[in-house]
This record gives sequence, C-alpha cells and structure tokens, in this order.
Amino acid sequence: MIPPELGGEEAILLEDPKALLKMNIQDVISSRSQLVRANTDINVKNARSPDNQLIEKSQELALSKKPVDTEAWFNKPISNKLKFDNVLTPMGPSGDLKKFDITENPTVPKKVDYLVYDDEALAKDAISELWDANIPAEHITRLLSIGLLGQERKLVPTRWSITAVDDMLGKDLLKGIRDYQQLSEVMVFSGAVFGNHFEIVFIPRIFSFELMEVWMPRTVWSGGDTWIAADHEDFVGKKKYSSLAGGYYAARLGALEYLHSIRRQATIFMVREIRPEYWAPLGVWVVREGVREAFSHEPERFESVEQALADISTRLKTSSSEWLPKASLLPNLRFQRTLDSFF
Repeated sequence: MIPPELGGEEAILLEDPKALLKMNIQDVISSRSQLVRANTDINVKNARSPDNQLIEKSQELALSKKPVDTEAWFNKPISNKLKFDNVLTPMGPSGDLKKFDITENPTVPKKVDYLVYDDEALAKDAISELWDANIPAEHITRLLSIGLLGQERKLVPTRWSITAVDDMLGKDLLKGIRDYQQLSEVMVFSGAVFGNHFEIVFIPRIFSFELMEVWMPRTVWSGGDTWIAADHEDFVGKKKYSSLAGGYYAARLGALEYLHSIRRQATIFMVREIRPEYWAPLGVWVVREGVREAFSHEPERFESVEQALADISTRLKTSSSEWLPKASLLPNLRFQRTLDSFF
C-alpha cells in the first residue's frame, strides 16, 4: 500500500485508528483512496525463502513501525477502483507491479527484530510478546500476514491475520482474567463511532461473553429490514469460528482489555447497534475502537441486570422486544441468583 502524494507523519495517519476516528466516514474513504495497492502473484509457502523479490522487500517494509519511502513501477496504468470490506480498511486503486524499490531504511522496534528472527517461537507466543511490548495490533497483523512470525511461516490473507491476532490476544488475556475476582456490581458502558453504537453490560459472574449485532434498516448490509444476530461463549471459551466473523473477536478483545486493566472478571453482554449513519464499511477496527471508546467513559452502576437492561434500552433505537429474545446468556442471568447473593 503506497501513498504517492504523502510521506512521513501524514502517511502514518492513513493506518492509525486513533487518527481515523477523528474523521467522518467520507474523510476516511477519501484518505484511504490515496493508497495504491501493488499486486503480484506469489506462492504463499515461500515466506521463509522468497523466490520473488517483492516478498523480501515487503517483509522488510512490514518490520518498520512507520511508513518507509518506496518507489514502484507498474506494467500498465493502475485501476482507479476502491475496495470495501467488513474486515479490511477501505483500499484505493491497484495495479500489476513491475518493479519495486525501498529508498530508506525501515525503523524496526527491538522486540520486533528479535521475534522475527526467532523461528522457534510459536506464532501465538510471539504475538503475545509483541503485544506486551506495546507493539500496535496493526503492526502485529502485518508481521503475521507477510509470514514473519511463528515456526511454520507462510503468507496469510490480511483479513485472516486481523481476526487471528484479535483472537489470540483475547485468549491470552483470558488466561489471567479467569483467575481474577468477580465484579461486585452491575456496570454499563456506552459509546459510539461512525454510527456504531455500543451498550456493554458487565455482570458479577464468572466470565462469559455475548455479542449481539443489530443492523438497522438502510445500513451497509441490512437492506430495508432490521437484521439481528448474536453469538456467545462460556467460561471455557469459544471453539468454533464465530458466526459474527471478525467483529466478534474485535469486540471481545476490547472488553477483555478493560477487565484485565481492573483485574476483575465478569459476564459481558454487549449490543452493537449499527445505524444508517454507517453507510460504508470501514473495517473491523471500527468495532475494536468503538468498544475501547465506550470504556473511556465512566460506567453507570445498577443493583440488578433488569435495571441495566432497562437503561440501555433507553439509548438503543431498536426495541428490546426485537433483540432481547435472541440473547442466549441473559435468560438465566436476569432471574437466577448466585450462592453469594444469599449471604
């Protein structure tokens, strides 16, 4: 992804979620459309021993924590067509690559340099170490996608690597969270980005998680009707791939980050209401950052789950009679009392 007209700090902003959050949807699309995709055919199994110079140079670029000056030549004029996806950030025009050169040295964090050359470390362990070293998820995703992490290295589609990183980081956080004490009260967090409204209920129980997505009419994928779907996991964790795709793992990661920060565990019920303002898909990072944005506010506290659900219903535009019956975790939690509540 090459920004022909930008460099330095300006280029960094094109993939920085914090910077993109300050824009509106049109500005995000406009900014990302400045990136040119350089395409070529590559054997995905040749990540360790590149037979194509582009792999080696792309791997060198992926190491850097900031954009690197590059030069690219194409076989024919580039196709001026935007690409949208529910996982990937919008991408600009593309072309068939003829030649590619790097004109400056990448700036590589020490931890990245160390783990990339450690071919004995498992990918999940390398990702955990990078995260603990404050390497951004976007950087980790690039490293995994271009085949620079793990023992059996190969190229991975970017959309797969995004979800894999979110999933592995979430599972790593859960190892500690399952041993934390439970919350002592019901808490509700609210937030919104780009027409994605989040209501998050924390319930004093052992860990479990449920995400409900409510796509209102005239949003990206819903057409003229409201579309509602949910997925969940219990204390043991999730075994099969989520029916909500990458958004499930991005939302879970944001919630687990908060639990880890307060050293507590809880049952989490989350509603993501996608409103008509979200008229173009911007990628799964919107979910991750939207959940984080909700946790940047002080929570409301309640004595019961029923009170919390009544509260979030006042801010959701979709009636609770439409989404509440589809919840899997709530029926027992609303009326069942734990042994602790009797003492």
